[in-house]
Amino acid sequence: MKLSLYIARRYLFAKKSRNAINVISAISVAGVMVGTMALITILSVFNGLEEMVRGIFSTSDSEIRITPVKGKVFNPDTLTMRRLSAINGVEVWAETLEENALLRYEEQQYIATVKGVSPNYGEVTDLDTAMWDGDFTLMSGNGRPFAIAGLGVANYLGMRLNFVSPLAIYIPDRKAHLTLNPENEFIRKYIHLSGIFAVEQEFDSKYVFVPIDFARELLNYTTEVTSIEVRLKAGSDLKKTQKEIKEVMGHGFQVQNRYEQQEMFYRVMKGERLAIYVILTFILIIASFNIIGSLTMLIIEKERDIKILKSLGADNPLIKRIFIYEGWMISFIGTCLGLAVGFLLCAAQQQFGIVKLSGESLLIDTYPVRMQLTDFILVAVTVMTIGYGAAWYPVHYLSRRYLKENPKEQK
Repeated sequence: MKLSLYIARRYLFAKKSRNAINVISAISVAGVMVGTMALITILSVFNGLEEMVRGIFSTSDSEIRITPVKGKVFNPDTLTMRRLSAINGVEVWAETLEENALLRYEEQQYIATVKGVSPNYGEVTDLDTAMWDGDFTLMSGNGRPFAIAGLGVANYLGMRLNFVSPLAIYIPDRKAHLTLNPENEFIRKYIHLSGIFAVEQEFDSKYVFVPIDFARELLNYTTEVTSIEVRLKAGSDLKKTQKEIKEVMGHGFQVQNRYEQQEMFYRVMKGERLAIYVILTFILIIASFNIIGSLTMLIIEKERDIKILKSLGADNPLIKRIFIYEGWMISFIGTCLGLAVGFLLCAAQQQFGIVKLSGESLLIDTYPVRMQLTDFILVAVTVMTIGYGAAWYPVHYLSRRYLKENPKEQK
């Protein structure tokens, strides 16, 4: 093995009689390097985007959400809620009640989701850390209700804090009968803003948070809720706690963690990541054809050397290993250079934010990047496997001509 590797290294770096072989070898190394660099960079960007999305959802979504399987609302049973609070991993829970509504501010109108939440809702999610203006205050000291609107909703309606005009909320009256006056079929209530939050464009353009009692008055409910949102204790086992909550709530309820609440979005992200990996792998396979061409020309050029080695006692497996190692060394050099350049590019993006994101309502203005050791290992294994296949094929094919077996050996 040492002899075949030594000869392969000499063949790779020594000057060839035909300069085209050197050029093709250099192009092969460059092709593998660029493909490897692109693969590790794209995977790192996807890691950064996934981490950013997880951060957004951790701000707006609770760790566990309980909703009914059938129907939109349900009455939380007192005994069940006590059993829920007694679960070891549960720190706090809050009731929510949401419905689509027509919002009106002065002359502007907008359809959004009004979400009534318990006073302790700030303990369940981290929405209070995403305040763009004002405070996360749902109720004043004297019992006056306040609303907290998303930045998108506030911008569309032209609302800001401390404005004199209140926000009008219209919701169809569930108990109303058809009349000649359409206004009698709606419940209308007014409320002032105490804060504006900014999490993510779609979320900010959808929600307005109000006290849950205020929402129940709007919807003609008494104790009904649409969901129970739960925060877990630090260090608790998510899967175990989720299973215990399912046992307490029964089969009539869905108990979803953050991933399950946004399952479609995460599936799309993972699907895009896999698609990019497959596409770039195919590009690497195409780039490996340069290795096939380089080895084919080298084997033809070294025909005289092959005869000399055989006359000195070298067997066919030894000669095959020489050329396979040379092809593999081309892949190895390209892989190392690609990983190094990819690492430097990702580090530069993390440090200086070279590539910018377009958009005005984004939380960040540069592409997020997060490097993982597993990605470097996966890319290295992928490229080296492709390189081995690219080296094996020409050696196996051309050995039929240049490495003919001895008739005595065939017997």
